[in-house]
Formats: sequence, structure tokens, C-alpha cells
Amino acid sequence: MPAPKSNTNSLTKTGEKTITGKVIGRDKTVVPPEEVFKLAQLGCKDNEIADWFGINSNTLRYQFSTELLKGREALKQSLRRAQIEVALGGNSTMLIWLGKNILGQSDNPVDMDKPTVLPWISEQLQDHKTELEDQEILPESE
Repeated sequence: MPAPKSNTNSLTKTGEKTITGKVIGRDKTVVPPEEVFKLAQLGCKDNEIADWFGINSNTLRYQFSTELLKGREALKQSLRRAQIEVALGGNSTMLIWLGKNILGQSDNPVDMDKPTVLPWISEQLQDHKTELEDQEILPESE
């Protein structure tokens, strides 16, 4: 029986890579701030990002609070942009949702042409009017 041939293509190659970033913890783990930003922009949670780099999530939040905040804000902006594109593309459901949430529109509009006095103000005015009548400053109402 012939010996199996060795496959030279399956050999693992090794090399070096230089990473620029903040040196974190006793292990001197190098964490690139731009990668933290990108992971936050994808919507990754703090503990997921910390696990990816092998650091504590509290350390991540302390060292990279700016990158986490900016990444999550970038995610919100891209989602808003996509929602608006969908709405302007003719999706009536998205138009209604954006109108209610961004523009403050409602299914039950308030008629601002007919202002009414709020009930607790009306009661206070009546009490004040009665006091003035008792002091004979105002004539008694009928």
C-alpha cells in the first residue's frame, strides 16, 4: 500500500502584524479605537466588543466611551437615513410612522382654533370670582 502524499497546501503560514491603538490592562492588550467605533456602529453591545478584544467591559467603557457613543450615534443616523429613503420611496406605513415620531403628528389632531380653558383653571377662576363678589368688589353674578 502506498504512503499518503503530504499536502503542502495545508501548511499554516505565520507572520507579524503591527497594531496601533491604546494599550489596555496588565496584559498590554492593544485596542484600536477605530475598531471599537466600527463595532459600536454595527450595534454590538459593550460586553461583545470587550470579549472580542479580550478586555473587561468596564475597562472598555472607561477607555473608549467617546468611540462607543459616536459609533452608536452613527448607527442611529444610518438607520434614520434608510428609513427616510424607504418612506420617500413610497412606503406609506413608514411615512406615517416618521410623521408621528419626528414631526409630532397624530391620528387625533387638536383643534387649536377653539381654545378651551382647562378645568382646574376654570375652578380656580370661579373661586377667585366668588371671593371678589364676597368682598363686594364685583357685582354678584346671576
